[in-house]
Amino acid sequence: MSNKRQGTESSQTHTKKRKFTNAAKLLSPFTSGVYATCARRKENQARRELISVLAEKVPEYFDLSKTEEEDKDQDQDQDEIDKAVKEGNKKEPELSIEEKIQQELSDLKDQSKKDNDHLQPMELDCECVLFIKTRKPIDPETLVQNFVKDCFESGIKSTRYTQKLIPITDSCSTGDEPQQHLRELAKRVLKRHFHQEEGQKPVKFAIQVGKKNFNTLKSDEIIRIVAECVGRDHSHQVDLKNYDKLIMVECYKNNIGMGVVKDFQKYCKFNLQLIFDKLQEKN
Repeated sequence: MSNKRQGTESSQTHTKKRKFTNAAKLLSPFTSGVYATCARRKENQARRELISVLAEKVPEYFDLSKTEEEDKDQDQDQDEIDKAVKEGNKKEPELSIEEKIQQELSDLKDQSKKDNDHLQPMELDCECVLFIKTRKPIDPETLVQNFVKDCFESGIKSTRYTQKLIPITDSCSTGDEPQQHLRELAKRVLKRHFHQEEGQKPVKFAIQVGKKNFNTLKSDEIIRIVAECVGRDHSHQVDLKNYDKLIMVECYKNNIGMGVVKDFQKYCKFNLQLIFDKLQEKN
């Protein structure tokens, strides 16, 4: 009886732990980032190399000074708070040379951590797929669009395990009203591409839906809702072959992400391996 009870308790503990682990692999609403596919069982290698190559490109594509200023202001506010709570507001004792060196090393580590905060790997409960969460001012669409363009124009293969890239500008949870959440998401993401107040030109577009461990909404329903949000006010038209822009919708568990790209066919459907293979054939 005792062994049976212990076995049951062990099984319950294992189940609870597994549930907790899976819960930790959910994406929160309003998350932005980049989905990437890779070969089976190469998720860790792909994650490391993608973080590395994108981190090199971030300062080239984006102005990080605004983020640095915000972080600096937050640090100054915290310093003032720490200073205020010290009894008697006593002067800090002067540090020794060794202590100053340790403090400088610590500051360098903190700065490195802040730099890495722009790209955060998220573990997913899905084979051959990974997600890199981005932080402002990084725009996933700009990041991916420029990166695949650079790969295409340079002909340099900078990744070994990473395959297709999918930018996610914004996302939402399915919640109790998944259709409504999807509409609100589409309005946020599509505005700058299809709903400019001045100078908006007609755009030929297509919609691509990817689903991973997701069955809340059917693909045709997602396409219908997104197409309705694009609207016809500016004479936009669906063109599945010769589209100007592709709306990419990625669904994972309780999260729906969306991004818009151009030159999708030109850059081999944003598949880094196919880009390299195509360039090799030309040479």
